[in-house]
This record gives sequence, structure tokens and C-alpha cells, in this order.
Amino acid sequence: MEQTQNTEPSPTVIAINGSPRVGWNTHILVEEALKGAASKGAKTEMFNLYELDFKGCISCFECKRKGGSSMGRCAVSDDLRPVLDKIDSCNGLIIGSPIYLFEVTAAVRAFFERLIFQYLTYRSDGSFLFKGKLKSLFIYTMNVPESALAQVGYLEKFKAYQTMLTRLGHSTYMTSTETLATNDYDKYEMSMFNGQERAKRRADIFPLDRKKAFNLGAELLTIE
Repeated sequence: MEQTQNTEPSPTVIAINGSPRVGWNTHILVEEALKGAASKGAKTEMFNLYELDFKGCISCFECKRKGGSSMGRCAVSDDLRPVLDKIDSCNGLIIGSPIYLFEVTAAVRAFFERLIFQYLTYRSDGSFLFKGKLKSLFIYTMNVPESALAQVGYLEKFKAYQTMLTRLGHSTYMTSTETLATNDYDKYEMSMFNGQERAKRRADIFPLDRKKAFNLGAELLTIE
């Protein structure tokens, strides 16, 4: 009896590392999430934002010009343009960013402007130009303890990004707190942190964060 081959294309997951520090906390967790997606058969690709030459939205409105060739698509031609095109047709998106000065990195903010604004309209019905259904995971890393996330306003900020990503489809996020910033805290003006405690947390807790990122990546395309 002849068996029917499965001709459905593999889902695609794009990852965005928004940290300038390749090989450190954010990058590692994004890689783990991407491995999780790959373990479920997804084709994966990662981009390091700090290796790309791009800027934030320039408010040219070409993505909203009636009858224009760039309707619903960012018109700025730079290193981010092909990344946005790939995201437009992918199934899953993983974004990672450390928190600097109470915000995601400047590169992630610029990326986010370009990603979301191209689909946003000012129509009276508030309609969105994105035609697909994208499932996303946002990974945040930071110095502050988990117990302080609400107090410093981080939870509201994370939910705001989640709300914007929900316009594209289902979205979730995870946090990794009290991360290791350097292997030698004595070299820098960082006396508010205990280097030994951070190193111990990196050895004991960070592996759990890596596992969580992997599992969330594996679950990304199965969420209804």
C-alpha cells in the first residue's frame, strides 16, 4: 500500500536578539527558545539587532498610502527590511531584550516601531493591516529581583508590549531576573550587587530559566 507523504511546509520561527552582548543572558535564552521551536519541527533563524544597520520608524506614512506599493509594509530600505519581510510570513516570533534604564534596548524599541507601525492604520474602525496569525514570545532579562517587578512598573510595561504583539496573534512573555552582568564585579562600580551571589544564581537558577525558554519555544506553535 502506497503511503501518502506529508507535503505541508514546516512552520518558520524567527528570533530577534535585542542585546548588544552576544553570548550573554538574553542571547542564550533566545537561543534556547529557538531550540525548543526547532525540536517541534520548526525552521528557525536568528537575527542579532546590533549587527544590523537600521533606525526606528521615520514616520513617512508610506505603509499607509492609499494605493501605494508599500501599503502594510515598511518602505525604508535598510538591513531591517528583509527581516521584517520574513516576519510577515513566518509562524512564530521570539524577541529577547535586556532592560536598560527601565526599558527594552534602543535597538529593540526601534525594531518594534518598524514592526508594528507598518500594520497600524488610523481608520475609524481601527483595523490592522497584518493578514497572518503570528504567535510570539518576548523574553526579558534584568538586574532587579522578581519581587520588585510590579513595584518598578515592569509588569505594566511587559503587558503593554504583549498587548501590541497580540494584534499580530497570540503572545506571551517570560522574565529572567537578577542576571549575571559580568564575571568580575570587582572591576566595575557595582557595589550594590554581590558578585558571588549573582554567580551562584547563574549556576543554580539560570539553568531553570534556560529550560523555561526552551519549553516556551517548543509550545509556541501549539498554542491555540
